[in-house]
Amino acid sequence: MTTLLSKNRARDASGRIQHITPENAGWRYVGFDAYLLKKGQTLNLDSGGQELCLVLVAGLATIATRDAEFSHIGKRLSPFERIPPYSVYVPHHDEARVTAETDLELAVCRAPGSGNLPARLIPPDDVGVEQRGKGRNKRLVHNILPENDPADSLLVVEVFTGEGDTSSYPSHKHDTENSAHETYLEETYYHRLDPSRGFCLQRVYTDDRSLDECLPVYDRDVVKVPRGYHPVATLAGYDSYYLNVMAGPVRKWQFTWEKDHAWINTEAYPKAP
Repeated sequence: MTTLLSKNRARDASGRIQHITPENAGWRYVGFDAYLLKKGQTLNLDSGGQELCLVLVAGLATIATRDAEFSHIGKRLSPFERIPPYSVYVPHHDEARVTAETDLELAVCRAPGSGNLPARLIPPDDVGVEQRGKGRNKRLVHNILPENDPADSLLVVEVFTGEGDTSSYPSHKHDTENSAHETYLEETYYHRLDPSRGFCLQRVYTDDRSLDECLPVYDRDVVKVPRGYHPVATLAGYDSYYLNVMAGPVRKWQFTWEKDHAWINTEAYPKAP
């Protein structure tokens, strides 16, 4: 049985449906939780030695830390509205109290924290929006916490891929430490599908195929990428959203394309009819 796929679970008493830690993932940096909170429900979080990025995937909320309060934030009620989300950055050794003002889908992204950054709101206007790719390999990207924005470890981005298209492709990897060409970054993918009964496919594999898994991914499942290439393919009739969390010893997204498929980035693709 694969250890890379974390299935969507029933809500626990706190509303949590996903719980990824360095300990249960077998790695060093990334933690990820997803919550489905009912309107009026509150959630208390302690960042401890980690920094947090709280992403309002869907719904409205008020979030208070020790020194700041961000009232009545949120805009979209579904990620498939394809508008940038509201998020809140919480530094290490801080607390956050989340109060759901509607039913709320909340992602809690975690990685080691060490600096002296204050808690801050990341509003939609501060989220970089870009279209990437061409042909059947195109997607909409929201850069929530990119490497040029202040944080200690976290990189956070969300991606929308239309039915029948691929993304996180051509295949690329970022799993080599002390390399001039790559940074070591662990990564989680929190998947949503529209309609929700759909599924997509994600493959995780290495050059030597010592790791080679193709995973059927359903709504609110998480795929863990400890190493290797990790493309996503959607199926006809079902649009895809995923939220990526990355972290490692160097806060930089530097990766290597798989040589066999790098031609997808060239003028040779799309192929002429």
